[in-house]
Amino acid sequence: MSNESVQPYQRIVQDVRDRIRSGAWTAGTKLPSTRELAEEYGVAAGTVQRALTELRTAGLVYSHQGRGSFVTSTATESSNDSTARTLRALEEQVADLTARLEKIEKGRDHH
Repeated sequence: MSNESVQPYQRIVQDVRDRIRSGAWTAGTKLPSTRELAEEYGVAAGTVQRALTELRTAGLVYSHQGRGSFVTSTATESSNDSTARTLRALEEQVADLTARLEKIEKGRDHH
């Protein structure tokens, strides 16, 4: 998927998600102002507002009138939880595949 096919507000949403996922922005981190984000991404304030609305709906940020937007505590928890769940699932798959492979190799040795 090329960047041209991604709406400008979606790019902002993805960047904020990435910053939360990477741990760069943790619970309580204040996001840059709408004006600062608009300048950073070269978009209109309305585009930033649309991105913030989507991030609020996803439960990743909350906004205080006049104070700005902040990363929710559930955003950082859920990204860590999902990473841990993904790792556990992968570990289980690797263990299962290893056991299957050992079984196959043992079967070959007996022939």
